[in-house]
Amino acid sequence: MNTRQKALFKLLLVDDEPSVIASLKRTLRNDAYSTMAAGNGQEALDLLVCDQADAAIIDLKMPQMDGMTLLGHLRQTYPTMQVIMLTGRGGVSEAVEAIRQGATDFIEKPYPPEGLIRRVDQMHRIWTLQKENEQLKQEARIRFGYDDLVGTSRPMLDLKTTVAQIAPSDASVLILGETGTGKELVARSIHYHSRRAQKAFIPVDCAAISETVTESELFGHIKGAFTGAHETTLGLVRAADQGTLFLDEVGELAPIIQAKLLRTIQQREVRPVGGNRTFSVDIRIIAATNRDLHKAIADGTFREDLYYRLNVIGLLVPPLRERGSDIIQLARHFIERYKTDDDLPAEIAPQAATLLENFDWPGNVRQLENTIHRAVAMCGKATINDTHLPPEITGRTPSSPDEAAPKADTLAAYELMAIENALKKSDGNRRHAAQMLEIGESTLYRKMKRYDLD
Repeated sequence: MNTRQKALFKLLLVDDEPSVIASLKRTLRNDAYSTMAAGNGQEALDLLVCDQADAAIIDLKMPQMDGMTLLGHLRQTYPTMQVIMLTGRGGVSEAVEAIRQGATDFIEKPYPPEGLIRRVDQMHRIWTLQKENEQLKQEARIRFGYDDLVGTSRPMLDLKTTVAQIAPSDASVLILGETGTGKELVARSIHYHSRRAQKAFIPVDCAAISETVTESELFGHIKGAFTGAHETTLGLVRAADQGTLFLDEVGELAPIIQAKLLRTIQQREVRPVGGNRTFSVDIRIIAATNRDLHKAIADGTFREDLYYRLNVIGLLVPPLRERGSDIIQLARHFIERYKTDDDLPAEIAPQAATLLENFDWPGNVRQLENTIHRAVAMCGKATINDTHLPPEITGRTPSSPDEAAPKADTLAAYELMAIENALKKSDGNRRHAAQMLEIGESTLYRKMKRYDLD
C-alpha cells in the first residue's frame, strides 16, 4: 500500500494588512492547499529561504518593498512560481505592468471571493499538470536509461557505449538485428538521451501498415483527398516534429513511400496527400530492420540512396545466443516484471538455469521474455525449475494435456493452465492443489472464481 501523501499546493500570501491576510486564508481554505503569510516583500523573501511556495498572492502597495519589486525578485529567483497581484481599484495601468513583468494574473481590491477562488484553482490545475509532466519525464528517464538495456556481456557493453556516444547527435541511425533482439528499446534509449528527449518519440511499424494507407499514415492528408478522408490529419512524420521518428521494419516500405521519405529527409519538409503546400519538419530518424538491405538493394526492392540517408550511423544489436552471460540476468529482470505484487521473489533452480543458458534462443530476447512469463505463471511462488519451461527448451515431447501450451500467450492463460493441472492432479482437492501451486487455499478459490472453474 502506498502511504505517500499527495503534495499540497503551497500559497504565499503577502500583504501589510493582517485583516487582508486573514480574509485570504478564509477564502482559500482548501484541503489541497497550504498557506504561509508575510507582511511585506522582504519578509516574504526571508520566508522563502526556509520554505518553498508554488504560487503567491501579492499586494501591490506595501511599505519597505512594494509588490512590483518583490515580483522582480521572484521572477529572477523562482521563475516557475505563479503570481497573482492584488491592486487597488482603478489600478489598471499598474496591473498591466505587473503582467508585463511576469505576473500570472491580477485582481482588484476589494476582491470577489469567487473570482479569487476561480483564479487560484486555475493556478492549481496548471501546477498539477506541470508536476504530472515532470513525473512522466522522470519515469521516462528511468525507464529508458542505459541500464534498461539489460546485460553486462561484452557485446552489450559495447552497444551501450555506442548508444551513449551517438545519442547527443542528430544523425540518422539504422539499427540492424534479428527479430526479438530489442531494436526498439535501443531506439528509445537513443531518443531519451538526446536533446530531443522532452519531445515525442513516434514509433511506426512499417510492416503492419497497409500499403494503401502508408502514405496517408506517414505524411498525413487533407480533408477530401480520397474516399473516407473526412478530416485533415497531421501524419506521423509531422507528429514527430522536433522529436524522433522510429521506422521499425523499414525494409518493408513500398518503393513509392521510400521515394517520398527520401524527399522528406533531404528537404526537411512534408507534403500531405492531396495537399498543395509543404510543411517544414525537424525530426531525427531512427530506422530498424532484420532484413539484409544490401540484398534488397541488389534485388531492386530498396533504394540505395535512402539506405545511405538512413545509415549515417549503423548499429548491430547482438542476438541473445552471443550474450550467454546475460541470459540469467535478463530472466531475473523478466521475473520482476511478471510476478504479481503478493508473490515472493521467484528463484531459478540450477537445472533450469543451465537449460536457459544452453538454449540457442532463435527468437532472442522476446522468446526469453515469453518463456519467463509462462514460467512465472506456472510456478506460483515456487522456484522456477525445468518443469516450468516449454518442451523446446527441456527437450521433452509433450505427452499429455498437462504439458500442452495454453491457448494464448498471456499471463492469465498460463495461470489458468497451471490451476487446471493442479486440480486434475489432486483429483479436485483444493487444499492439495493450493499446496502444489504454493498459494493459499483462499487465493486459489478466488482465482477459480475469476476463471469460472467449478
